[in-house]
Amino acid sequence: MVKLVAERAVAKINLFLRVVGRRSDGYHELDSIFLPIALADDVSLELRTPGERSVRLICEAPGLGDDANNLASRAARAFLDEFKIDASVLIQLEKRIPVGAGVGGGSSDAGAVLRMMARLTRIDAPPRLHAVAVKLGADVPFFLDPRPARVGGIGEVIEPLRDFPAMPLVLAIPPFQIATASVFKGLKPENWSGRAPDVHVAAANQGEIAQMIAVNDLAIVAEREHREIGDLRTMLCSLGARAAQMTGSGSAVFGVFASTADAERAAAAAQVSRPDTTFIVTESAASKER
Repeated sequence: MVKLVAERAVAKINLFLRVVGRRSDGYHELDSIFLPIALADDVSLELRTPGERSVRLICEAPGLGDDANNLASRAARAFLDEFKIDASVLIQLEKRIPVGAGVGGGSSDAGAVLRMMARLTRIDAPPRLHAVAVKLGADVPFFLDPRPARVGGIGEVIEPLRDFPAMPLVLAIPPFQIATASVFKGLKPENWSGRAPDVHVAAANQGEIAQMIAVNDLAIVAEREHREIGDLRTMLCSLGARAAQMTGSGSAVFGVFASTADAERAAAAAQVSRPDTTFIVTESAASKER
Protein backbone atom coordinates (compact mmCIF):
# COMPACT_ATOMS: atom_id res chain seq x y z
CA MET A 1 0.00 0.00 0.00
CA VAL A 2 1.27 3.48 -0.90
CA LYS A 3 0.32 6.48 1.23
CA LEU A 4 1.16 10.11 0.44
CA VAL A 5 1.05 13.30 2.50
CA ALA A 6 2.60 16.78 2.35
CA GLU A 7 3.10 19.59 4.87
CA ARG A 8 4.83 22.91 5.35
CA ALA A 9 7.69 22.92 7.84
CA VAL A 10 7.81 26.42 9.34
CA ALA A 11 10.86 28.27 10.63
CA LYS A 12 10.99 29.99 14.03
CA ILE A 13 12.61 32.86 15.85
CA ASN A 14 13.57 33.08 19.51
CA LEU A 15 12.02 36.30 20.80
CA PHE A 16 14.39 35.87 23.72
CA LEU A 17 16.86 33.12 24.55
CA ARG A 18 18.27 33.09 28.08
CA VAL A 19 20.52 30.49 29.67
CA VAL A 20 19.51 29.47 33.19
CA GLY A 21 22.04 26.71 33.91
CA ARG A 22 23.97 23.73 32.67
CA ARG A 23 23.20 20.08 33.31
CA SER A 24 25.72 17.46 34.37
CA ASP A 25 25.72 16.06 30.81
CA GLY A 26 26.91 19.42 29.46
CA TYR A 27 23.62 20.55 27.90
CA HIS A 28 22.51 24.09 28.73
CA GLU A 29 19.05 24.72 30.16
CA LEU A 30 17.22 27.61 28.54
CA ASP A 31 14.30 29.96 28.94
CA SER A 32 12.96 31.14 25.59
CA ILE A 33 9.91 32.21 23.64
CA PHE A 34 9.72 30.33 20.35
CA LEU A 35 7.62 31.93 17.61
CA PRO A 36 6.85 30.03 14.38
CA ILE A 37 7.08 32.26 11.31
CA ALA A 38 5.62 32.16 7.81
CA LEU A 39 8.91 31.20 6.13
CA ALA A 40 8.72 27.45 5.51
CA ASP A 41 10.08 24.39 3.70
CA ASP A 42 7.76 22.09 1.75
CA VAL A 43 7.97 18.43 2.77
CA SER A 44 6.19 15.53 1.09
CA LEU A 45 6.35 11.93 2.23
CA GLU A 46 5.53 8.61 0.58
CA LEU A 47 5.14 5.49 2.74
CA ARG A 48 5.06 2.01 1.21
CA THR A 49 3.98 -0.98 3.29
CA PRO A 50 4.85 -3.73 3.65
CA GLY A 51 8.45 -3.34 2.61
CA GLU A 52 12.06 -3.30 3.64
CA ARG A 53 12.73 -0.73 6.36
CA SER A 54 14.43 2.05 4.40
CA VAL A 55 14.46 5.84 4.00
CA ARG A 56 15.40 7.92 0.97
CA LEU A 57 15.46 11.71 0.83
CA ILE A 58 15.45 13.87 -2.30
CA CYS A 59 16.50 17.50 -1.95
CA GLU A 60 18.14 19.73 -4.55
CA ALA A 61 19.70 22.07 -1.99
CA PRO A 62 23.50 21.66 -1.90
CA GLY A 63 24.65 19.24 0.78
CA LEU A 64 21.14 18.21 1.80
CA GLY A 65 20.50 15.23 -0.46
CA ASP A 66 20.07 11.61 0.57
CA ASP A 67 22.29 11.88 3.63
CA ALA A 68 21.96 9.76 6.78
CA ASN A 69 22.80 12.86 8.83
CA ASN A 70 19.92 14.91 7.45
CA LEU A 71 17.44 15.43 10.29
CA ALA A 72 14.44 14.64 8.10
CA SER A 73 15.94 11.26 7.16
CA ARG A 74 16.94 10.58 10.75
CA ALA A 75 13.43 11.39 11.95
CA ALA A 76 11.87 8.88 9.55
CA ARG A 77 14.33 6.17 10.56
CA ALA A 78 13.82 6.88 14.25
CA PHE A 79 10.04 6.62 13.83
CA LEU A 80 10.27 3.29 12.00
CA ASP A 81 12.61 1.92 14.68
CA GLU A 82 10.56 3.21 17.63
CA PHE A 83 7.30 1.73 16.38
CA LYS A 84 8.90 -1.30 14.68
CA ILE A 85 7.37 -0.62 11.28
CA ASP A 86 8.70 -2.31 8.16
CA ALA A 87 8.16 0.21 5.40
CA SER A 88 10.03 2.17 2.76
CA VAL A 89 9.87 5.95 3.05
CA LEU A 90 10.55 8.55 0.36
CA ILE A 91 10.91 12.16 1.49
CA GLN A 92 10.98 15.07 -0.93
CA LEU A 93 12.23 18.30 0.60
CA GLU A 94 12.07 21.74 -0.98
CA LYS A 95 14.25 24.04 1.11
CA ARG A 96 13.39 27.69 1.60
CA ILE A 97 14.60 28.06 5.19
CA PRO A 98 18.29 29.05 5.27
CA VAL A 99 20.69 26.53 6.79
CA GLY A 100 22.86 27.44 9.79
CA ALA A 101 20.89 30.60 10.57
CA GLY A 102 19.31 29.70 13.92
CA VAL A 103 15.75 29.56 12.60
CA GLY A 104 15.24 25.82 13.06
CA GLY A 105 14.97 24.60 9.48
CA GLY A 106 16.37 21.12 10.01
CA SER A 107 14.49 20.64 13.26
CA SER A 108 11.25 21.77 11.63
CA ASP A 109 11.73 19.31 8.76
CA ALA A 110 12.22 16.54 11.33
CA GLY A 111 9.11 17.57 13.27
CA ALA A 112 7.05 17.61 10.07
CA VAL A 113 8.28 14.14 9.13
CA LEU A 114 7.36 12.76 12.56
CA ARG A 115 3.87 14.31 12.32
CA MET A 116 3.32 12.90 8.84
CA MET A 117 4.60 9.45 9.79
CA ALA A 118 2.24 9.36 12.77
CA ARG A 119 -0.70 10.41 10.59
CA LEU A 120 -0.01 7.88 7.83
CA THR A 121 0.46 4.99 10.27
CA ARG A 122 -2.47 6.12 12.48
CA ILE A 123 -0.26 6.02 15.54
CA ASP A 124 -1.48 8.23 18.40
CA ALA A 125 1.26 8.10 21.03
CA PRO A 126 2.31 11.68 21.89
CA PRO A 127 4.69 10.78 24.75
CA ARG A 128 6.62 8.31 22.60
CA LEU A 129 6.71 10.73 19.67
CA HIS A 130 7.98 13.46 22.00
CA ALA A 131 10.71 11.11 23.27
CA VAL A 132 11.81 10.39 19.70
CA ALA A 133 11.90 14.12 18.96
CA VAL A 134 14.06 14.89 22.02
CA LYS A 135 16.65 12.32 20.91
CA LEU A 136 16.83 13.93 17.47
CA GLY A 137 17.56 17.44 18.74
CA ALA A 138 16.65 20.06 21.32
CA ASP A 139 14.40 22.09 19.00
CA VAL A 140 12.57 19.16 17.40
CA PRO A 141 9.89 18.72 20.15
CA PHE A 142 8.67 22.28 19.56
CA PHE A 143 8.12 21.52 15.88
CA LEU A 144 5.81 18.59 16.56
CA ASP A 145 3.11 21.24 17.05
CA PRO A 146 4.64 24.64 16.32
CA ARG A 147 2.79 27.50 17.97
CA PRO A 148 3.93 30.45 20.14
CA ALA A 149 5.36 28.88 23.29
CA ARG A 150 7.62 29.42 26.24
CA VAL A 151 10.27 26.74 26.04
CA GLY A 152 12.47 25.48 28.88
CA GLY A 153 14.82 22.66 29.80
CA ILE A 154 17.01 21.89 26.81
CA GLY A 155 13.98 22.47 24.58
CA GLU A 156 11.70 19.66 25.69
CA VAL A 157 9.57 21.65 28.18
CA ILE A 158 6.98 23.46 26.07
CA GLU A 159 4.23 25.75 27.40
CA PRO A 160 1.97 27.12 24.63
CA LEU A 161 1.17 30.82 25.02
CA ARG A 162 -2.48 31.78 24.70
CA ASP A 163 -3.57 34.91 22.83
CA PHE A 164 -0.10 35.66 21.47
CA PRO A 165 -0.46 38.11 18.56
CA ALA A 166 1.09 37.87 15.11
CA MET A 167 4.07 40.18 14.55
CA PRO A 168 5.48 41.63 11.30
CA LEU A 169 9.17 40.79 11.02
CA VAL A 170 12.24 41.41 8.94
CA LEU A 171 14.65 38.48 8.92
CA ALA A 172 18.25 39.33 7.99
CA ILE A 173 20.30 36.38 6.70
CA PRO A 174 24.02 37.21 6.50
CA PRO A 175 26.29 35.34 4.05
CA PHE A 176 27.75 32.97 6.65
CA GLN A 177 26.63 30.15 8.91
CA ILE A 178 27.35 29.56 12.60
CA ALA A 179 27.83 26.17 14.24
CA THR A 180 25.59 25.85 17.30
CA ALA A 181 28.08 23.70 19.21
CA SER A 182 30.85 26.29 18.91
CA VAL A 183 28.61 29.07 20.24
CA PHE A 184 27.58 27.09 23.33
CA LYS A 185 31.21 26.06 23.87
CA GLY A 186 32.24 29.71 23.99
CA LEU A 187 29.47 30.74 26.40
CA LYS A 188 30.65 31.64 29.91
CA PRO A 189 28.50 31.39 33.09
CA GLU A 190 28.89 35.11 33.69
CA ASN A 191 26.94 35.68 30.47
CA TRP A 192 23.91 33.63 31.59
CA SER A 193 21.02 36.02 32.20
CA GLY A 194 18.71 33.52 33.93
CA ARG A 195 14.97 33.14 33.64
CA ALA A 196 13.07 36.01 32.04
CA PRO A 197 11.03 38.24 34.36
CA ASP A 198 7.34 37.35 34.20
CA VAL A 199 6.59 40.99 33.32
CA HIS A 200 8.59 40.57 30.09
CA VAL A 201 6.60 37.49 29.12
CA ALA A 202 3.30 39.21 29.95
CA ALA A 203 4.26 42.27 27.88
CA ALA A 204 5.29 40.13 24.91
CA ASN A 205 2.04 38.20 25.13
CA GLN A 206 0.21 41.52 24.72
CA GLY A 207 2.32 42.44 21.70
CA GLU A 208 4.23 45.06 23.69
CA ILE A 209 7.71 44.32 22.38
CA ALA A 210 10.68 46.38 23.54
CA GLN A 211 14.42 45.86 23.14
CA MET A 212 14.81 44.91 26.81
CA ILE A 213 12.72 41.78 26.14
CA ALA A 214 14.76 40.59 23.15
CA VAL A 215 17.69 39.11 25.10
CA ASN A 216 19.89 36.42 23.55
CA ASP A 217 22.74 35.20 25.75
CA LEU A 218 24.37 33.50 22.76
CA ALA A 219 24.74 36.72 20.79
CA ILE A 220 27.79 37.88 22.75
CA VAL A 221 29.65 34.75 21.67
CA ALA A 222 28.55 34.88 18.03
CA GLU A 223 29.44 38.56 17.72
CA ARG A 224 33.03 37.91 18.81
CA GLU A 225 33.56 36.12 15.51
CA HIS A 226 31.02 38.00 13.40
CA ARG A 227 30.57 41.66 14.29
CA GLU A 228 28.12 41.87 11.37
CA ILE A 229 25.46 40.39 13.66
CA GLY A 230 25.58 43.40 15.95
CA ASP A 231 25.69 45.72 12.94
CA LEU A 232 22.52 44.14 11.53
CA ARG A 233 20.74 44.47 14.85
CA THR A 234 21.68 48.16 15.06
CA MET A 235 20.60 48.74 11.45
CA LEU A 236 17.15 47.20 11.94
CA CYS A 237 16.58 49.31 15.05
CA SER A 238 17.64 52.46 13.16
CA LEU A 239 15.09 51.55 10.46
CA GLY A 240 12.25 51.44 12.96
CA ALA A 241 12.30 47.99 14.56
CA ARG A 242 10.70 47.94 18.00
CA ALA A 243 13.27 45.31 18.94
CA ALA A 244 15.99 43.42 17.06
CA GLN A 245 18.12 40.44 18.06
CA MET A 246 19.96 37.40 16.81
CA THR A 247 17.79 34.28 16.81
CA GLY A 248 18.95 30.94 18.19
CA SER A 249 22.71 30.49 17.89
CA GLY A 250 22.75 32.67 14.77
CA SER A 251 23.51 33.80 12.21
CA ALA A 252 20.10 35.33 11.38
CA VAL A 253 18.90 38.55 13.00
CA PHE A 254 15.24 39.52 13.25
CA GLY A 255 13.52 42.85 13.73
CA VAL A 256 9.97 43.25 15.07
CA PHE A 257 7.98 46.02 13.35
CA ALA A 258 4.69 47.76 14.07
CA SER A 259 3.22 46.94 10.64
CA THR A 260 3.96 44.95 7.48
CA ALA A 261 4.35 48.23 5.57
CA ASP A 262 7.03 49.37 8.04
CA ALA A 263 8.78 46.02 7.69
CA GLU A 264 8.73 46.22 3.90
CA ARG A 265 10.18 49.74 3.89
CA ALA A 266 12.92 48.73 6.32
CA ALA A 267 13.83 45.60 4.34
CA ALA A 268 14.08 47.56 1.09
CA ALA A 269 16.34 50.18 2.67
CA ALA A 270 18.48 47.55 4.39
CA GLN A 271 18.92 45.57 1.19
CA VAL A 272 20.35 48.63 -0.58
CA SER A 273 22.76 49.24 2.30
CA ARG A 274 23.79 45.59 2.74
CA PRO A 275 23.57 43.79 -0.64
CA ASP A 276 25.55 40.82 0.73
CA THR A 277 22.73 40.05 3.21
CA THR A 278 19.27 38.67 2.39
CA PHE A 279 16.36 40.51 3.99
CA ILE A 280 13.03 38.67 4.19
CA VAL A 281 9.73 40.22 5.22
CA THR A 282 7.67 37.66 7.10
CA GLU A 283 5.36 37.35 10.10
CA SER A 284 5.20 35.30 13.27
CA ALA A 285 2.14 33.12 13.80
CA ALA A 286 -0.55 34.07 16.27
CA SER A 287 -1.69 31.62 18.92
CA LYS A 288 -4.33 29.17 17.74
CA GLU A 289 -6.39 29.93 20.85
CA ARG A 290 -7.00 33.56 19.91
